[in-house]
Amino acid sequence: MTNAQLTQIQIDNYGPWTVTPEPRREMDLQTLQSRLFADLAQFVGSRDGYVFFTRFDNMVALTNGIGRDAHRLLQETIANRYPVTVSLGVAAAPRPIDALAAASERLQAVGSAQDGDRREVLSGEFLAEADRRDDDVRIAHFDVNDATGRYTDQLNEFDSFIHIEQGYASLMRHMREEHGALSFFVGGDNVIAIAPELSASDYRAALEAVASEADVELKVGVGAARSAHGAGMRAKHALESCRRTDASVVFEP
Repeated sequence: MTNAQLTQIQIDNYGPWTVTPEPRREMDLQTLQSRLFADLAQFVGSRDGYVFFTRFDNMVALTNGIGRDAHRLLQETIANRYPVTVSLGVAAAPRPIDALAAASERLQAVGSAQDGDRREVLSGEFLAEADRRDDDVRIAHFDVNDATGRYTDQLNEFDSFIHIEQGYASLMRHMREEHGALSFFVGGDNVIAIAPELSASDYRAALEAVASEADVELKVGVGAARSAHGAGMRAKHALESCRRTDASVVFEP
């Protein structure tokens, strides 16, 4: 049974800051957001975790094996390098959506995202090392079948983007509503899902739902491990097996 530790990363008072004392240049804000995500990805990634940008003012990290001290160090690092601070909510659960919901509730309980007095909250529970298992984290790496041939080399970039995003939206809804999984677009034609333990038939049903709703065909590789990095690498190898064998679903043992 999986047991994902999720961290919600929320920029403190970001909305008001962007317009105080007057609206800030949009490209300056985009630069800040992208650099912040890059620094978070480097910090968490160096500790075998994953970070997903979601809305940029809020981000989601898969942090199995990353404890309270490292989370506090992350906050200190951001405060030293940026004009904004971040608050962190942390929780673990077999279903990723339940872990994220609990992490969000911990932040909401101590103040609004636009509360000028809320700074660098760190609230939550961390998986003890003794409670961790080799299959705590399950990653599903989805990829669009022949995206280059069907979209990139045939359509203009914006229409290609529409097709990919429609497939992502369909997959994201299905995986969340049917299984409590969290799916994130990670660039190109790739989506990574933090998932509970699912069967091959569950994944085939997800692929069929996306093909029916969005007319986008996918394949998926699935891996499990103690950390996001370990599970993600196994999922990548499984996805390569999909490409070699023309299978739609592969589990990496």
